[in-house]
Amino acid sequence: MKETEITIKVKLDNNNIPEQISWSAPDGGMLDESSKAMLLSFWDSKKKETLKMDLWTKEMPVDEMKTFTLQTFLSMKQSISKATGEENLVNLIEDFCIEFENRISDQSK
Repeated sequence: MKETEITIKVKLDNNNIPEQISWSAPDGGMLDESSKAMLLSFWDSKKKETLKMDLWTKEMPVDEMKTFTLQTFLSMKQSISKATGEENLVNLIEDFCIEFENRISDQSK
């Protein structure tokens, strides 16, 4: 059995606000990759609930946060498709993503 690590480092200011986020996944060739935001979710099967952490730096622009959120929804669509193959759920998320993208596009005009 093989074991690996994914490391997340967060530098905080004096008010505990993230200033820098970096992560490493050596088995994937990723070392000290810089990021302005992250979403991390774990499934607790005993409690049947999601444990999550959302962080973003002071430097994360609002328009990038909207795009990051949209791309996260799209990746969730891929995940549910791969995990269940249920097209009705995939289509529901797709419809939501289209509407979400339209709304963030309208706001940027």
